[in-house]
Amino acid sequence: MPISVDIDVMLARRKMSVGELADRVGITPANLAVLKNGRAKAVRFATLAALCEVLRCQPGDLLRWEAEEPEGAEGAERAEAAVDG
Repeated sequence: MPISVDIDVMLARRKMSVGELADRVGITPANLAVLKNGRAKAVRFATLAALCEVLRCQPGDLLRWEAEEPEGAEGAERAEAAVDG
């Protein structure tokens, strides 16, 4: 998925545990783990706002976009390097 979640980074900066964050945001630790580990398909704006409020950060501190490489792109790059090298 091209959206990565960096909750771990903010937790470390704030010296806060997952359990404490879940309690303060009002979600279950299991749901927070799904979001934190990048397995969530969506996040409610209310949840994102609560995370930002508790962690004193901006949404961009928690979420970032990464371009996906097309399948086979890595192999094609290696083949090009072998030909060029």
